[in-house]
Amino acid sequence: MSEPFIGEVQIFGFPFAPYGWALAAGQLVPIRQQSALFSLYGIQFGGDGVNTFGLPNLASRQACGAGQSPGNSRRPMGQAFGAPTVALTAAETPMHNHAISEFEPSDPSVLTAAPTPASAIGIVGNSGFNAFAAVGASGTMMNPNAIGLSGSGAPHENLQPYLGLTYAVALTGNYPYFD
Repeated sequence: MSEPFIGEVQIFGFPFAPYGWALAAGQLVPIRQQSALFSLYGIQFGGDGVNTFGLPNLASRQACGAGQSPGNSRRPMGQAFGAPTVALTAAETPMHNHAISEFEPSDPSVLTAAPTPASAIGIVGNSGFNAFAAVGASGTMMNPNAIGLSGSGAPHENLQPYLGLTYAVALTGNYPYFD
């Protein structure tokens, strides 16, 4: 392997940072011990800028290119964004309805005066759920379980497939000069 640039971030397939590297886990580093790295990073990843500075925190995170591409938000260097879970609101779900169709036969004699457990819409194992109303009953409300809201609004994971690997920062190597 060639000499890395100081501050370079690499991915390793083993669970530790090799000699001359540090885990990219957001830890604070004394400026006195890593002045060259501090001159590159500054405090964009944390620290007070007087005694300490922070390394990037890629523990349980995915890296993203800094800047802005067409149609996307600007992502400054060092900014963490995103959330491991998300709770959708009604405005974020696709437009849909829960339509119920009714059947009114031309011959009302085929209707029963009151629904029986055998003629009611129900939930398996729940004999108390009836979505039908008696024939001729005016103002009868449908059971809220038939047309009511569903879901709990609880957050759920919102992660792309990923593989846990070790991110590390080069503490030693060539200083990356720029034009």
